Amino acid sequence: MEDFSTIMTTNFESAYHLSQLAHPLLKASGNGNIVFISSVAGVIALPMCSIYASSKGAMNELTKNLACEWAKDKIRVNSVAPWMIRTPLVDNLKKILRSWNKQIA
Repeated sequence: MEDFSTIMTTNFESAYHLSQLAHPLLKASGNGNIVFISSVAGVIALPMCSIYASSKGAMNELTKNLACEWAKDKIRVNSVAPWMIRTPLVDNLKKILRSWNKQIA
């Protein structure tokens, strides 16, 4: 459960709370813009990524809903969803996938 809380707090809750704090300032500017960082994992299923993917799926829904809610305030809300970026986590995932592929073959 610790991983779940940490990942959801880092990837979703922080973005939600920060956007709520920024809303009055962006509204006052008359032309605000928020860009969240999501992931392809929030759209497609990947092995061993359920918590991460869920946090990014939540981010995708937050993006769409805030865009609808805040359009009247002239605030644009978008997200970018990159594919895998080389990090130790991704390197480890690649090793696991190679191992699985060898076992299946």
